[in-house]
Amino acid sequence: MRLPIYLDNNSTTPLDPRVLEAMMPFLTEKFGNAASRSHAFGWETEEAVEKSRASIAKLIGANLKEIVFTSGATESINIALKGAAEMYSEKGNHIITAATEHKATLDSAKYLEKHGCTVTYLPVDKFGAVSPEQVKAAITDKTILISLMHANNEIGTIHPIEEIGKVAKEAGILFHVDAAQTAGKIPIDVEKMGIDILSISAHKMYGPKGVGGLYVRRTNPRVRLSPVVHGGGHERGFRSGTLNVAGIVGFGKAAELCSQEMAQEAVRVSALRDKLKNALFSQLDELFLNGDPIKRLPNNLNISFAFVEGEALMMGLKEVAVSSGSACTSASLEPSYVLKAMGVGEELAHTSIRFGLGRFTTAEEIDFVIEKVVGVVKKLRDMSPLYEMAKEGIDLKSVQWTTH
Repeated sequence: MRLPIYLDNNSTTPLDPRVLEAMMPFLTEKFGNAASRSHAFGWETEEAVEKSRASIAKLIGANLKEIVFTSGATESINIALKGAAEMYSEKGNHIITAATEHKATLDSAKYLEKHGCTVTYLPVDKFGAVSPEQVKAAITDKTILISLMHANNEIGTIHPIEEIGKVAKEAGILFHVDAAQTAGKIPIDVEKMGIDILSISAHKMYGPKGVGGLYVRRTNPRVRLSPVVHGGGHERGFRSGTLNVAGIVGFGKAAELCSQEMAQEAVRVSALRDKLKNALFSQLDELFLNGDPIKRLPNNLNISFAFVEGEALMMGLKEVAVSSGSACTSASLEPSYVLKAMGVGEELAHTSIRFGLGRFTTAEEIDFVIEKVVGVVKKLRDMSPLYEMAKEGIDLKSVQWTTH
């Protein structure tokens, strides 16, 4: 076992060696521009790009002609929201999203608000989920787009996308899904789920960074989006620019591997995650699971450790790469907006840690992490007068603190 141990797979995943192997020729001798149609160098890279397009389409149940290559999910989300807002501005200017979305969605929505759109940010329940009923109730005659993530990047909660897709279809409103966290981890079928636009990223599924995809439905309805990047009309005019061929080949290989291995990988990883969760909850008290206990990503575990500072815990876990549940780990700064939206109190939100397991996580590593986390939490709590008082049955909310 090598240290440090990587348990931050929700932020990015390591490149699968098989993906690197597929990419290598396109970083060396196969260097042609995929848009060069007049010679063999362009033909061979164009063929490789189309093969990748087919692999990615297969992963989500789409047609290869519906896949547009981008630099990642952030760009895909920007094209989806801004492109739809501009293209359908005559039909309406209202967008529905959720308070717990990724910043790529929230910041795009805020940008659109400055440019004449109205945005409804749906609240979430205690598990961080949005219901189809909420979505239905938010629809107006001006609604042109519903944009929701398939699963949350911090807490792993999976939204009822298929049911929300039905609501969107019945109302004749476009449905965009941010699937950065789910593509390659859990099944996606754009037809069955009623998805019109879908954003994905290669680096969340053991592919390279800097390449992503946007699924844009071609029929029933045919979705049209205004481009955000202009020039040359590449990718059906949705996204101009010379294609990152090596990255796209890696993305395609990553998608192919996920199609083949996703089912058994989810079983293995979720078993390791449950082992970690059960061990921590049995050996420590005052722990709180964030997110849905069942409808969650197989690789995600987000726990609040009461009476422990999240930052101090992470410093004590320097051999383990995890992330704080909050974007900023210092107690003087804002805790995670996702946890706050779920109603998690400020003190508890500052104690949360996200464990993101992955394809290369081993049982031996999980054993090490269990031992380490339990040891560090106990040590920090031994130094906490608040923990001691709580254990003595003192209601901390009723304590009158004096200031000198």
